Amino acid sequence: LHSGLWSQLILLVLTGNIRLQPILFDVFLFAYTVTVGGNLSILAAIFVEPELRTPMYYFLGNLSLLDIRCITVTVPPMLACLLARQCRVPYAACISHLFFFHLLAGVDCHLLTATAYDHYLAICWPLTYSTHMSREVQGALVGICCTISFIDALTHTVAVSVLDFCGPNVVNHFYCDLPPLFQPSCSSIHLNGQLLFVGATFMGVIPRILISMSYACVSAAVLRIYSAEGKKKAFSTCGSHLTVVFLASDKDRGIGILNTILSPMLNPAICSLRNADMQGALKRVLTGKRPPA
Repeated sequence: LHSGLWSQLILLVLTGNIRLQPILFDVFLFAYTVTVGGNLSILAAIFVEPELRTPMYYFLGNLSLLDIRCITVTVPPMLACLLARQCRVPYAACISHLFFFHLLAGVDCHLLTATAYDHYLAICWPLTYSTHMSREVQGALVGICCTISFIDALTHTVAVSVLDFCGPNVVNHFYCDLPPLFQPSCSSIHLNGQLLFVGATFMGVIPRILISMSYACVSAAVLRIYSAEGKKKAFSTCGSHLTVVFLASDKDRGIGILNTILSPMLNPAICSLRNADMQGALKRVLTGKRPPA
């Protein structure tokens, strides 16, 4: 059947055990609530605290906003499926989900790279940092991240939407993603595979190489710092960012949970756990105290 006639897909929920489904519903609802609440708290702290209006927190705020959007794309539909004990998704909705998921995930990857570049400039080139990381540069970096990710997501979406599908309309995943959608296709997926390889290179491999290079330079610069307190502060800031970067990268169902649910939930804790400025700002936001003059 052509994709236009293959009007409805059946996504596989995480378990066929009916008794486990209510437990999974509670777990993922809790994760969603914690993720949205934690990231909104970070956004509020950055917005309220004048001392957090720096490039580093500008990128952190954008990452928090992306985490909220990424988990909102996947978790609420999955919760609805768990409640209904089945997951029937219109083909058009699946394609839309595919586009937004790849768009948001791509922007997230590139923003992590921009954050690494910001850390590199701040530690390795402190005297010219304000010039190299002006508001115009910050906005341009975010715009580039969004543009590259939009092109990548649109390319994949168009390429998969022209495929012909045949056989059972069952997708072996709990959300719409490219490899599971390739399986029921009766068209050649050679081009799709090539696009997936190119996309993985630009959206995953190259950002990780750039991030690794940035932090290699940062590590060398930090080791030359004589102050033990300065070394500790620099390593704690960069270490939390690296933890987020290398948390997960695979695409199977188990790691898919880590990518789409656990990573956004843990990111606020990781980014603020060893950051004294963020901890103080969060305490003031949660308790309603005004920032110090």
